[in-house]
Amino acid sequence: MKHSVPASLNTLSFINALPHGMALLDGDGAVIALNSVLEAISGRRSEAVTGLPLNLVLRTSLPRNDVLKARSHATPISLETDIISAVRKKVPVRLTFSAISGDTQEKCTLCYLEDISAIRKFDQVRGGQITPAGLIGHSPAMQELLEFLPILARTDATVLITGETGTGKDILAQGIHDASKRAGYPFIKVNCGALPENLLESELFGHVRGAFTGAHADKPGMFRLAQGGTLFLTEIGDLPLQLQVKLLTVLDDREFFPVGSSKKVKVDVRVITGTHRDLKSLIRAGQFREDLYFRLNVLKAHLPPLRERKGDVRLLAEHFLQKFAAGLHKKIRGFDRQSMDILARYRYPGNIRELRNIVEYAANICQGDEIAPDHLPEVVRNKDAGQQDAAAVGPGKESAAGTPILAPSAKPAGNTWRETEKNMIMEVLLQCKGNRGEAAERLGWGRSTLWRKMKQHNII
Repeated sequence: MKHSVPASLNTLSFINALPHGMALLDGDGAVIALNSVLEAISGRRSEAVTGLPLNLVLRTSLPRNDVLKARSHATPISLETDIISAVRKKVPVRLTFSAISGDTQEKCTLCYLEDISAIRKFDQVRGGQITPAGLIGHSPAMQELLEFLPILARTDATVLITGETGTGKDILAQGIHDASKRAGYPFIKVNCGALPENLLESELFGHVRGAFTGAHADKPGMFRLAQGGTLFLTEIGDLPLQLQVKLLTVLDDREFFPVGSSKKVKVDVRVITGTHRDLKSLIRAGQFREDLYFRLNVLKAHLPPLRERKGDVRLLAEHFLQKFAAGLHKKIRGFDRQSMDILARYRYPGNIRELRNIVEYAANICQGDEIAPDHLPEVVRNKDAGQQDAAAVGPGKESAAGTPILAPSAKPAGNTWRETEKNMIMEVLLQCKGNRGEAAERLGWGRSTLWRKMKQHNII
């Protein structure tokens, strides 16, 4: 479908010069053109969506009539809604529609897209729904980290977040972004251990059509999708050496070649990385570049394990209980004294993620108005479970919550822990009939962690 554009308006040059998502619509509310920012947000090319209603292009529930109303208003109209981005993330936005006209009689509508995620989060903080940056904790270790947060947010320097699995590195990265000047732009997370090297390169840097078999169209890549915002690279210790070189170049030059392209792409993106691994040990083993480590470790934030956050267990447990009880439509007041004492003694090898699972289990089991010891998983009820870990239950066996109890120190006679871990993974995969999602849940790991460990043990 062809559209006539006002002769006095160089449409594409105008909207592409703006650093926000922009769309030009015809008199019927159909798309004439998208600028490059909105192409990246939506994952749709401008020429491919010409003539389609905007609500179909942005994948939102916004009624088409709301767009058409802009034609009859002399002043701009703003509407708030959610869209599904190119990375399948729900993003709250404000769409502002302004009717424009040129030398011709045809009227057009200019749509401006504003990401209001930060505003929504601020409203939640002001209403007491969440703590700043989504981090919950009054312990000295967490208070020290929260005091450091403004320093991390004021700068564009790279940040390395360290901490055990389950301590909330992704929440801290999101908090740094939300408190920064980039809060109005995308925050995109990429797990460096979740994809094979060839797919990860395309995921990060994008590719052009025909770059490899199956590349039927151009793909912008996460760096371009995060333009103006923050890219969080979690499990950075799993990044292949070849991509470490390319990442170092991007951090230094702010430009790169997409896969299969001879044309450089410039980006303005802040990079935050996270890992639970000891990068210095990886450097000594020749698995991580020392120059990249120094480039990433400009600012460092360490998330302490839950066992070192005295007093925070109660806050977190009550927060999770309120959330799960509401979802289950139960009126549970809280934990009785004995059950809270049990939770306070447990050492949480899986950190906050494990506490969350324990509380979810208890909320489902509880039929009264208060969580009692009988509602907690059996392993947690044993006051020495935190010290004994797998020794009390046995590697590969399940707790009452259906999660295996793991401990790096648990080594059956005659086997190394590596052999024990491999056998445990294979046994759980057999029990789950190869379902990796279910196996990861039983093991108390994320899917990416299970995939990484399967590669380490050659279980593919």
